[in-house]
Amino acid sequence: MTPGTAAPAPAAAPASAAATAAAAAPWHRRMMQSLLYGRDVDRARKTRARLGLALMGFGLVYGIIAVRLVLYAVLPDTHAVRRGGSTDAVATARPDIVDRNGKVVESWTQWDHLFAGGRGPHKVLINPYDPDRHVWVVDDERQQIFEFTNDGKDLVLTLGVAGVKGNDDKHFGRPTDIAWLPDGTFFISDGYVNTRVVKFDKNGKYLMTWGVPGKGPGEFRLPHSIAIDARRRVYVADRSNSRIQVFDENGKYLDEWDHIRSPYHIMMTADQHLWVADGQTNKFVKYDLNGKYLNSWGTYGSDPGEFWAVHQFSVDSEGNLYAAETFGGRTQKFVPKKGADPETLIGAPIPLASR
Repeated sequence: MTPGTAAPAPAAAPASAAATAAAAAPWHRRMMQSLLYGRDVDRARKTRARLGLALMGFGLVYGIIAVRLVLYAVLPDTHAVRRGGSTDAVATARPDIVDRNGKVVESWTQWDHLFAGGRGPHKVLINPYDPDRHVWVVDDERQQIFEFTNDGKDLVLTLGVAGVKGNDDKHFGRPTDIAWLPDGTFFISDGYVNTRVVKFDKNGKYLMTWGVPGKGPGEFRLPHSIAIDARRRVYVADRSNSRIQVFDENGKYLDEWDHIRSPYHIMMTADQHLWVADGQTNKFVKYDLNGKYLNSWGTYGSDPGEFWAVHQFSVDSEGNLYAAETFGGRTQKFVPKKGADPETLIGAPIPLASR
């Protein structure tokens, strides 16, 4: 899920050219890549769209796990592009399904009308506890959240009213993310305009909400991402307050972790660590569930292996990392390097339920 159509992987450079490029790279990037991941970059066509990234179904093929990605793209109609950077093109957001090499294998053009006039969905996710692996799309600017079947043929659920913002049980104020409990109950961080978390049952029935504007416990300034641990505690990336707040499933304030510059996206791993994509430092940061800092890596830039505001990320069953950048306008893929310290690699998320 990301903004732009994934370009085919470039042909490998000759060994001498690759060695020259590696030697010329900044020392911090060489160190990061040598210690953590071998570089395997799947670039997306650059746009100013928001990015979303979700790993889809697993299928065992000759002993190899085949992973599909939902690549969310804003694809402008180029027939009306003007010189000087302005355009009259109508941006059409659509989900494109790409394989692990960035090749587009499906395009859900039948749903273009749902996203017309927006800037592109904010997040694309799959409920890990859903055996049908439905695809959820958060469109913050259009004020809606959609649930689709895994094949994209059917629209199962719509929350919110298109283009209408509000702060009640039927409207959103630019929602940002979703997280689920094993029973299907889900929580939406809502978001750029509102400052709250909204709780729904597994059928999409409104249950409750919490959060008001501010800097105190249980208050928010841009709740931008949300995750849940095995103890059913809810973690909210309070982005503009530079912290993560922790609640029980009914909104009771439990804890907060301060001094996280700008938490853009958070992901709970299966081994119960919280990884944070910091949009200001452009690092991936690992914490235990008591908020203790463990390690971090990454550096700012637009070259391969560098980051410019990672907006969503995930890890497939082989340990490959996919990072979607909002300002970089691309998705990068990283393959774990042989011998890398496993504590520095981003762990896999909660595995998808069996079909």
